[in-house]
Amino acid sequence: MLSFFNTLTRKKEVFTPIEPNHVRMYHCGPTVYDRVHIGNMRAFIFADIVRRAMEYNGYSVTQVMNITDIGHLISDDDTSEDKMTKALRARNMPVTLQNMLAIGQEYTDVFIHDIEQLNILIPNKMPKASDHITDTIKLISILTEKGHTYTTSDCIYFDTSTLSDYGKLGGLDIKNINSELNSRITENPEKKNPRDFALWKLDKTQGWQSPWGKGFPGWHIECSGMSMKYLGETFDIHTGGEDLAMVHHNNEIAQSECATGKKFVNYWLHNAFVNIGNDKMAKSSGTGITIQTLIDNGYNPFAYRLLLLQSHYRSPITFSWESMDSAQRSFQNLMQLFNDLGPDTGLSNTEFLSKFKEALDDDLATPRAFALVYSVLKSDIPNMDKRATLLAMDRVFGLDIEHADKYIIPSLSSLAEGEYIPNDVQKLINQRTKARQEKDWETSDRLRDEIIAKGFEVRD
Repeated sequence: MLSFFNTLTRKKEVFTPIEPNHVRMYHCGPTVYDRVHIGNMRAFIFADIVRRAMEYNGYSVTQVMNITDIGHLISDDDTSEDKMTKALRARNMPVTLQNMLAIGQEYTDVFIHDIEQLNILIPNKMPKASDHITDTIKLISILTEKGHTYTTSDCIYFDTSTLSDYGKLGGLDIKNINSELNSRITENPEKKNPRDFALWKLDKTQGWQSPWGKGFPGWHIECSGMSMKYLGETFDIHTGGEDLAMVHHNNEIAQSECATGKKFVNYWLHNAFVNIGNDKMAKSSGTGITIQTLIDNGYNPFAYRLLLLQSHYRSPITFSWESMDSAQRSFQNLMQLFNDLGPDTGLSNTEFLSKFKEALDDDLATPRAFALVYSVLKSDIPNMDKRATLLAMDRVFGLDIEHADKYIIPSLSSLAEGEYIPNDVQKLINQRTKARQEKDWETSDRLRDEIIAKGFEVRD
């Protein structure tokens, strides 16, 4: 049975949908002030894999992803300049609502183009924050009526002291949250608690009219308003990067459950970071590599998708150009091997697909699932059955192997045995050797799957 590691309970749980055979899922979309870098793209690819795995398991899926096209604070400091405003200033454009929406539409189009390059299925709904101001105001009004807000000179704040279980996502220590927030937020004497957050940011010059004055909705309230409008007050799955869990997702839970009196989401799934060196990939540090950067450097975006599939979603990935070289070779190798199977499609092999489903059902163990691709290719089943089996698997992987011929680059040949072992693969081999010496068989098996997923055979 399909199971996930639920950040809310901090354990692996069997998935049970609210409605039989139907899954409702949401993930936080981009703030469209610039191009999304590939580190953040991991969250969108992960959500796509979750959706595809659900559909592979026979569920119909309603997937919603928001677009934040209006003010989004740069940090947790409610007095800071927002990202959309910063983008306008960088272009020397007047800071007007019209310009903000225009730049938002420009980068929404770019984002959709980028996710299509990665073969990410377009969500059923992609609501924009600017189109849901009325819904947001209504939600803030409900929270105000129930005594969960207070007003300062520049904001309507959510009062986190009005609920006893704030920070329950991930079992967070509220004292530590206060300490961390205090260390990075400019002190605002009007806030009751450092962890309180803005629901409505007042702005006399631009924005939308509200019962509290002209302004913009806060970042957190947008997600609650849009997700519940299209998925209901309680839905099945919420995904996102692990950096959103501590503040943004806990704030979503707090405001949503205080407004409705119901559980907000049953399963919270978070993917790990993509790092460069020892640090998380980020625009602010100048390491924000985009899909277009990959293309400009000669890489197929599918190679990056494959790179992510080769690691478990809860494991951090260290990006390097060498790892992209390895992923590109693996992708080219796979396309060539699939193309060599011929044009005829037979019957999918139930034994391999049973093992494939078993891997997916185990918290989306994509390295183990992808290792089966090479097991299929090396098996003695007929080529037409190999083709059918791999096509079935690719319903989840999303590598478009059905059109393998258009991705093959003649100048790139498949890796011959012993020709070259990339450093990232050799590192995995060394780690596995150490694990076997220490009789850590669980780690050894996991590393074996990662090595096989990169297109190499493991012989003990």
